[in-house]
Amino acid sequence: MKINLLLFLSSVQEHEGNSIQPALVKTFESNIRPVQGDILDDPGFHPDFHNGYEVVKVTLNYSSDECWVSLTPLALELENLPIEAYVENLIKHGWRIVSKEELKTM
Repeated sequence: MKINLLLFLSSVQEHEGNSIQPALVKTFESNIRPVQGDILDDPGFHPDFHNGYEVVKVTLNYSSDECWVSLTPLALELENLPIEAYVENLIKHGWRIVSKEELKTM
């Protein structure tokens, strides 16, 4: 089954007049399906913020053999690590930024 992890980030700090609130997705194949309440770990998660993210919603589409997994949003209030660096680390570990238009079709 194709598993799509969906993570929303938010920063309370303004960067060049804009707040940064990216959505990221990571897709992989697995026979193990997460359920609400599971804590998922990933090498892209920075240890200063999380040891893992809680699964808050699971949506199954059996016709396409896909599973969408929404993780607890992360709001960076104390930016010891800028949100841009956090996002870069996620991207290095297989995550990608999703546009608002793409989110509407998911």
